[in-house]
Amino acid sequence: MVDLSNCYLENVSLHRVGNQNNGDTLELSKTEVDLDDPELKVLLHKFFLGSFNVSEWYQFHFSNGDLSLNPVYKFAKEIFYEQSSFHITSIHLAQHLFEKSVHPQIKAGDFFVARFSEIIFEGRAVQGIGLFKSEQKQSFIKTSEIKGGFTLNYDEGITPEKLDKGCLIVDLEEESGFKVLILDKSNRSGEARYWRDDFLMVQPKKDEYHFTKEFLTLTKDYVSNQLDKEFEVTKADQIDLLNRSVDFFKKKEKFVKEEFESEVLQDQGLITSFRTFDDAYRESKEMDAFTEFEISSVAVKKQSKVFKSILKLDKNFHIYIHGDKSLIERGVDADGRKFYKIYFTEESS
Repeated sequence: MVDLSNCYLENVSLHRVGNQNNGDTLELSKTEVDLDDPELKVLLHKFFLGSFNVSEWYQFHFSNGDLSLNPVYKFAKEIFYEQSSFHITSIHLAQHLFEKSVHPQIKAGDFFVARFSEIIFEGRAVQGIGLFKSEQKQSFIKTSEIKGGFTLNYDEGITPEKLDKGCLIVDLEEESGFKVLILDKSNRSGEARYWRDDFLMVQPKKDEYHFTKEFLTLTKDYVSNQLDKEFEVTKADQIDLLNRSVDFFKKKEKFVKEEFESEVLQDQGLITSFRTFDDAYRESKEMDAFTEFEISSVAVKKQSKVFKSILKLDKNFHIYIHGDKSLIERGVDADGRKFYKIYFTEESS
Protein backbone atom coordinates (compact mmCIF):
# COMPACT_ATOMS: atom_id res chain seq x y z
CA MET A 1 0.00 0.00 0.00
CA VAL A 2 0.98 3.63 -0.47
CA ASP A 3 1.29 6.09 2.42
CA LEU A 4 0.48 9.69 1.50
CA SER A 5 0.01 11.03 5.04
CA ASN A 6 3.45 12.61 5.49
CA CYS A 7 4.56 13.33 1.95
CA TYR A 8 5.89 16.81 1.21
CA LEU A 9 4.34 19.25 -1.27
CA GLU A 10 7.26 20.70 -3.27
CA ASN A 11 5.70 22.64 -6.18
CA VAL A 12 2.27 23.71 -7.39
CA SER A 13 1.19 25.42 -10.60
CA LEU A 14 -2.37 26.52 -11.29
CA HIS A 15 -4.08 27.15 -14.63
CA ARG A 16 -7.68 27.70 -15.70
CA VAL A 17 -8.87 25.19 -18.31
CA GLY A 18 -12.16 25.81 -20.12
CA ASN A 19 -14.16 23.94 -22.72
CA GLN A 20 -13.16 25.27 -26.11
CA ASN A 21 -16.39 24.10 -27.77
CA ASN A 22 -18.39 26.15 -25.26
CA GLY A 23 -16.38 29.27 -26.02
CA ASP A 24 -14.21 29.02 -22.89
CA THR A 25 -10.54 29.91 -22.91
CA LEU A 26 -7.31 28.52 -21.54
CA GLU A 27 -5.75 30.83 -18.95
CA LEU A 28 -2.12 30.03 -18.15
CA SER A 29 -0.22 31.36 -15.16
CA LYS A 30 3.29 32.73 -15.62
CA THR A 31 4.70 31.46 -12.34
CA GLU A 32 4.24 28.73 -9.77
CA VAL A 33 2.02 29.16 -6.71
CA ASP A 34 3.80 30.63 -3.68
CA LEU A 35 3.89 27.94 -0.98
CA ASP A 36 5.54 29.97 1.80
CA ASP A 37 2.40 29.88 3.98
CA PRO A 38 2.52 26.60 5.97
CA GLU A 39 -1.24 26.64 6.63
CA LEU A 40 -1.90 26.89 2.89
CA LYS A 41 0.32 23.84 2.31
CA VAL A 42 -1.67 21.86 4.89
CA LEU A 43 -4.96 22.76 3.18
CA LEU A 44 -3.58 21.95 -0.27
CA HIS A 45 -2.28 18.59 0.97
CA LYS A 46 -5.78 17.76 2.23
CA PHE A 47 -7.41 19.05 -0.95
CA PHE A 48 -5.10 17.14 -3.29
CA LEU A 49 -4.69 13.83 -1.47
CA GLY A 50 -7.53 13.57 1.05
CA SER A 51 -9.86 11.80 -1.39
CA PHE A 52 -7.39 9.17 -2.57
CA ASN A 53 -8.75 6.24 -0.59
CA VAL A 54 -8.82 4.08 -3.73
CA SER A 55 -6.92 0.82 -4.00
CA GLU A 56 -6.75 0.09 -7.72
CA TRP A 57 -3.56 0.99 -9.55
CA TYR A 58 -3.51 2.12 -13.17
CA GLN A 59 -0.73 2.60 -15.72
CA PHE A 60 -0.26 4.78 -18.78
CA HIS A 61 -0.66 3.12 -22.17
CA PHE A 62 -0.91 3.94 -25.85
CA SER A 63 -2.79 2.09 -28.59
CA ASN A 64 0.31 0.84 -30.43
CA GLY A 65 2.26 0.09 -27.23
CA ASP A 66 4.66 3.03 -27.61
CA LEU A 67 4.43 4.82 -24.25
CA SER A 68 6.46 7.78 -25.52
CA LEU A 69 3.41 8.79 -27.56
CA ASN A 70 1.30 9.22 -24.43
CA PRO A 71 1.59 12.97 -23.64
CA VAL A 72 0.95 12.77 -19.87
CA TYR A 73 3.45 9.91 -19.49
CA LYS A 74 6.04 11.92 -21.43
CA PHE A 75 5.42 15.09 -19.38
CA ALA A 76 5.60 13.14 -16.10
CA LYS A 77 9.01 11.79 -17.06
CA GLU A 78 10.20 15.32 -17.82
CA ILE A 79 9.21 16.50 -14.32
CA PHE A 80 10.74 13.46 -12.60
CA TYR A 81 14.01 13.80 -14.50
CA GLU A 82 14.28 17.60 -14.66
CA GLN A 83 12.53 19.31 -11.75
CA SER A 84 13.47 22.78 -13.02
CA SER A 85 11.11 22.19 -15.96
CA PHE A 86 8.13 21.82 -13.59
CA HIS A 87 6.21 25.00 -14.44
CA ILE A 88 6.71 24.95 -18.21
CA THR A 89 5.70 21.28 -18.23
CA SER A 90 2.58 22.14 -16.21
CA ILE A 91 1.66 24.54 -19.03
CA HIS A 92 2.05 21.73 -21.57
CA LEU A 93 -0.21 19.54 -19.44
CA ALA A 94 -2.85 22.28 -19.24
CA GLN A 95 -2.71 22.75 -23.03
CA HIS A 96 -3.14 19.00 -23.51
CA LEU A 97 -6.17 18.96 -21.18
CA PHE A 98 -7.67 21.93 -23.06
CA GLU A 99 -7.30 20.03 -26.34
CA LYS A 100 -9.25 17.11 -24.87
CA SER A 101 -12.00 19.27 -23.31
CA VAL A 102 -14.39 19.26 -26.25
CA HIS A 103 -17.53 17.44 -25.09
CA PRO A 104 -20.34 19.94 -24.36
CA GLN A 105 -20.87 18.53 -20.86
CA ILE A 106 -17.27 19.11 -19.75
CA LYS A 107 -17.08 21.97 -17.27
CA ALA A 108 -14.40 24.62 -17.00
CA GLY A 109 -12.26 24.39 -13.90
CA ASP A 110 -9.06 25.12 -12.02
CA PHE A 111 -6.28 22.74 -13.06
CA PHE A 112 -3.48 22.11 -10.56
CA VAL A 113 -0.17 20.37 -11.21
CA ALA A 114 1.76 19.42 -8.07
CA ARG A 115 5.01 17.64 -7.23
CA PHE A 116 5.42 15.62 -4.03
CA SER A 117 8.38 14.04 -2.31
CA GLU A 118 8.57 11.40 0.44
CA ILE A 119 5.64 9.30 -0.74
CA ILE A 120 6.13 5.97 1.02
CA PHE A 121 5.49 2.79 -0.93
CA GLU A 122 6.45 -0.50 0.73
CA GLY A 123 9.00 1.27 2.93
CA ARG A 124 10.60 3.20 0.07
CA ALA A 125 10.41 7.00 -0.35
CA VAL A 126 9.56 8.10 -3.90
CA GLN A 127 8.40 11.17 -5.81
CA GLY A 128 4.90 11.78 -7.08
CA ILE A 129 3.17 14.11 -9.53
CA GLY A 130 -0.42 15.13 -8.98
CA LEU A 131 -2.87 16.40 -11.60
CA PHE A 132 -6.08 17.81 -10.15
CA LYS A 133 -9.12 19.56 -11.55
CA SER A 134 -11.75 21.38 -9.50
CA GLU A 135 -14.94 22.25 -11.37
CA GLN A 136 -17.26 23.21 -8.50
CA LYS A 137 -17.27 26.54 -6.69
CA GLN A 138 -18.89 26.83 -3.26
CA SER A 139 -20.40 29.98 -1.78
CA PHE A 140 -19.26 30.86 1.73
CA ILE A 141 -19.99 33.63 4.22
CA LYS A 142 -17.21 35.88 5.47
CA THR A 143 -17.51 37.71 8.78
CA SER A 144 -15.56 40.87 9.57
CA GLU A 145 -15.29 42.65 12.86
CA ILE A 146 -15.84 46.39 12.87
CA LYS A 147 -16.13 48.88 15.66
CA GLY A 148 -19.24 48.05 17.63
CA GLY A 149 -20.21 44.94 15.68
CA PHE A 150 -19.68 42.71 12.67
CA THR A 151 -20.35 42.74 8.95
CA LEU A 152 -21.27 39.81 6.72
CA ASN A 153 -20.21 39.26 3.14
CA TYR A 154 -19.96 36.29 0.81
CA ASP A 155 -17.59 34.92 -1.77
CA GLU A 156 -17.02 31.80 -3.86
CA GLY A 157 -14.13 29.40 -3.65
CA ILE A 158 -12.91 25.81 -3.48
CA THR A 159 -13.42 23.67 -0.40
CA PRO A 160 -10.77 21.01 0.41
CA GLU A 161 -13.39 18.24 0.20
CA LYS A 162 -14.59 19.13 -3.32
CA LEU A 163 -11.89 17.75 -5.61
CA ASP A 164 -13.63 16.57 -8.79
CA LYS A 165 -10.87 14.85 -10.71
CA GLY A 166 -7.43 13.72 -9.65
CA CYS A 167 -4.45 11.68 -10.74
CA LEU A 168 -1.38 10.74 -8.71
CA ILE A 169 1.61 9.45 -10.66
CA VAL A 170 4.15 7.60 -8.50
CA ASP A 171 7.73 7.31 -9.74
CA LEU A 172 7.72 3.51 -9.84
CA GLU A 173 7.59 0.98 -12.69
CA GLU A 174 8.34 3.56 -15.37
CA GLU A 175 8.94 0.91 -18.04
CA SER A 176 5.34 -0.34 -17.82
CA GLY A 177 3.70 3.08 -17.52
CA PHE A 178 4.30 4.14 -13.88
CA LYS A 179 2.00 3.37 -10.97
CA VAL A 180 -1.01 5.69 -11.17
CA LEU A 181 -4.01 6.35 -8.93
CA ILE A 182 -7.02 8.14 -10.40
CA LEU A 183 -10.08 9.85 -9.01
CA ASP A 184 -13.13 11.01 -10.97
CA LYS A 185 -16.23 11.82 -8.92
CA SER A 186 -18.24 12.69 -12.02
CA ASN A 187 -17.23 9.59 -13.97
CA ARG A 188 -20.76 8.22 -14.22
CA SER A 189 -21.38 8.77 -17.90
CA GLY A 190 -19.58 8.50 -21.21
CA GLU A 191 -18.64 12.15 -21.57
CA ALA A 192 -16.94 12.18 -18.15
CA ARG A 193 -14.43 9.54 -19.23
CA TYR A 194 -12.40 12.11 -21.10
CA TRP A 195 -10.27 12.49 -17.94
CA ARG A 196 -9.25 8.83 -17.77
CA ASP A 197 -9.40 7.74 -21.40
CA ASP A 198 -8.68 10.85 -23.51
CA PHE A 199 -6.50 13.01 -21.27
CA LEU A 200 -4.60 10.51 -19.11
CA MET A 201 -4.92 7.40 -21.29
CA VAL A 202 -4.57 4.92 -18.45
CA GLN A 203 -5.67 1.33 -17.94
CA PRO A 204 -5.84 -0.86 -14.82
CA LYS A 205 -2.62 -2.56 -13.82
CA LYS A 206 -2.86 -6.33 -14.19
CA ASP A 207 -2.11 -7.18 -10.58
CA GLU A 208 -3.80 -9.23 -7.85
CA TYR A 209 -6.28 -6.44 -7.09
CA HIS A 210 -7.33 -6.21 -10.73
CA PHE A 211 -7.66 -9.99 -11.21
CA THR A 212 -9.62 -10.42 -7.97
CA LYS A 213 -11.96 -7.56 -8.78
CA GLU A 214 -12.55 -8.72 -12.35
CA PHE A 215 -13.32 -12.33 -11.43
CA LEU A 216 -15.73 -11.37 -8.65
CA THR A 217 -17.45 -8.92 -11.00
CA LEU A 218 -17.73 -11.62 -13.66
CA THR A 219 -19.16 -14.08 -11.11
CA LYS A 220 -21.75 -11.60 -9.87
CA ASP A 221 -22.80 -10.84 -13.44
CA TYR A 222 -23.20 -14.55 -14.19
CA VAL A 223 -25.23 -15.33 -11.07
CA SER A 224 -27.42 -12.23 -11.34
CA ASN A 225 -28.07 -12.14 -15.08
CA GLN A 226 -27.38 -15.56 -16.63
CA LEU A 227 -27.95 -18.33 -14.08
CA ASP A 228 -31.76 -18.20 -14.01
CA LYS A 229 -31.90 -18.21 -17.83
CA GLU A 230 -30.43 -21.71 -17.94
CA PHE A 231 -31.46 -23.28 -14.64
CA GLU A 232 -34.52 -23.32 -12.40
CA VAL A 233 -33.20 -21.40 -9.42
CA THR A 234 -34.73 -19.22 -6.73
CA LYS A 235 -33.43 -15.88 -5.52
CA ALA A 236 -32.26 -17.73 -2.41
CA ASP A 237 -30.22 -20.08 -4.63
CA GLN A 238 -28.60 -17.11 -6.35
CA ILE A 239 -27.77 -15.43 -3.04
CA ASP A 240 -26.31 -18.68 -1.72
CA LEU A 241 -24.04 -19.00 -4.76
CA LEU A 242 -22.87 -15.39 -4.36
CA ASN A 243 -22.17 -15.99 -0.67
CA ARG A 244 -20.17 -19.14 -1.41
CA SER A 245 -18.17 -17.26 -4.06
CA VAL A 246 -17.19 -14.51 -1.63
CA ASP A 247 -16.44 -17.03 1.13
CA PHE A 248 -14.09 -18.88 -1.23
CA PHE A 249 -12.10 -15.69 -1.85
CA LYS A 250 -12.05 -14.78 1.85
CA LYS A 251 -10.62 -18.17 2.85
CA LYS A 252 -8.04 -18.59 0.10
CA GLU A 253 -4.75 -16.79 -0.47
CA LYS A 254 -4.42 -17.93 -4.07
CA PHE A 255 -7.14 -18.36 -6.69
CA VAL A 256 -7.14 -21.53 -8.77
CA LYS A 257 -10.06 -21.70 -11.17
CA GLU A 258 -10.46 -25.49 -10.97
CA GLU A 259 -10.74 -25.25 -7.18
CA PHE A 260 -13.36 -22.50 -7.49
CA GLU A 261 -15.40 -24.61 -9.90
CA SER A 262 -15.32 -27.76 -7.76
CA GLU A 263 -15.83 -26.07 -4.37
CA VAL A 264 -18.29 -23.30 -5.30
CA LEU A 265 -20.09 -24.31 -8.50
CA GLN A 266 -19.90 -28.07 -7.79
CA ASP A 267 -22.41 -29.21 -10.47
CA GLN A 268 -20.86 -30.14 -13.83
CA GLY A 269 -23.70 -28.54 -15.79
CA LEU A 270 -23.22 -25.32 -13.86
CA ILE A 271 -19.46 -25.46 -14.43
CA THR A 272 -19.94 -25.86 -18.20
CA SER A 273 -22.42 -22.98 -18.27
CA PHE A 274 -20.06 -20.74 -16.27
CA ARG A 275 -17.11 -21.50 -18.56
CA THR A 276 -19.17 -20.57 -21.63
CA PHE A 277 -20.26 -17.32 -19.99
CA ASP A 278 -16.67 -16.62 -18.87
CA ASP A 279 -15.32 -16.97 -22.43
CA ALA A 280 -18.03 -14.74 -23.94
CA TYR A 281 -17.70 -12.14 -21.17
CA ARG A 282 -13.94 -11.81 -21.62
CA GLU A 283 -14.19 -11.66 -25.40
CA SER A 284 -16.82 -8.89 -25.28
CA LYS A 285 -14.74 -6.82 -22.84
CA GLU A 286 -11.38 -7.69 -24.44
CA MET A 287 -10.12 -9.12 -21.14
CA ASP A 288 -7.27 -11.59 -20.73
CA ALA A 289 -8.09 -15.10 -19.54
CA PHE A 290 -6.54 -16.13 -16.23
CA THR A 291 -6.80 -19.31 -14.18
CA GLU A 292 -4.49 -18.58 -11.24
CA PHE A 293 -3.57 -15.45 -9.29
CA GLU A 294 -2.84 -14.21 -5.78
CA ILE A 295 -6.01 -12.98 -4.09
CA SER A 296 -6.24 -9.35 -2.94
CA SER A 297 -8.02 -9.15 0.41
CA VAL A 298 -8.63 -5.43 -0.20
CA ALA A 299 -10.47 -6.18 -3.46
CA VAL A 300 -12.47 -8.96 -1.80
CA LYS A 301 -13.58 -6.64 0.98
CA LYS A 302 -14.59 -3.92 -1.47
CA GLN A 303 -16.37 -6.20 -3.94
CA SER A 304 -18.23 -8.18 -1.27
CA LYS A 305 -20.14 -5.00 -0.43
CA VAL A 306 -21.98 -5.19 -3.76
CA PHE A 307 -22.80 -8.90 -3.40
CA LYS A 308 -26.36 -8.56 -2.15
CA SER A 309 -27.47 -11.16 0.42
CA ILE A 310 -30.96 -9.68 0.84
CA LEU A 311 -34.03 -11.59 -0.29
CA LYS A 312 -36.82 -9.04 -0.81
CA LEU A 313 -40.41 -10.34 -0.51
CA ASP A 314 -42.94 -7.85 -1.83
CA LYS A 315 -42.83 -4.77 0.42
CA ASN A 316 -43.35 -6.69 3.64
CA PHE A 317 -40.15 -8.62 4.38
CA HIS A 318 -36.41 -8.59 3.81
CA ILE A 319 -34.53 -11.81 4.59
CA TYR A 320 -30.76 -11.63 5.03
CA ILE A 321 -29.12 -14.88 3.95
CA HIS A 322 -25.57 -15.27 5.25
CA GLY A 323 -25.01 -19.00 5.62
CA ASP A 324 -26.54 -22.46 5.22
CA LYS A 325 -29.18 -22.34 2.47
CA SER A 326 -30.57 -25.69 3.59
CA LEU A 327 -32.16 -23.85 6.53
CA ILE A 328 -34.56 -22.01 4.22
CA GLU A 329 -37.24 -23.72 2.12
CA ARG A 330 -39.49 -22.25 -0.56
CA GLY A 331 -43.01 -23.49 -1.23
CA VAL A 332 -46.59 -22.74 -2.27
CA ASP A 333 -49.61 -23.38 -0.03
CA ALA A 334 -53.03 -24.77 -1.04
CA ASP A 335 -54.31 -21.26 -1.79
CA GLY A 336 -51.46 -20.55 -4.17
CA ARG A 337 -49.60 -18.24 -1.81
CA LYS A 338 -45.81 -18.44 -1.96
CA PHE A 339 -43.90 -18.88 1.29
CA TYR A 340 -40.43 -19.44 2.77
CA LYS A 341 -39.90 -21.74 5.76
CA ILE A 342 -36.88 -20.79 7.90
CA TYR A 343 -35.21 -23.05 10.50
CA PHE A 344 -33.16 -21.61 13.37
CA THR A 345 -31.74 -22.51 16.76
CA GLU A 346 -31.66 -19.20 18.63
CA GLU A 347 -33.55 -15.95 18.37
CA SER A 348 -32.00 -12.62 19.31
CA SER A 349 -33.22 -9.03 19.28
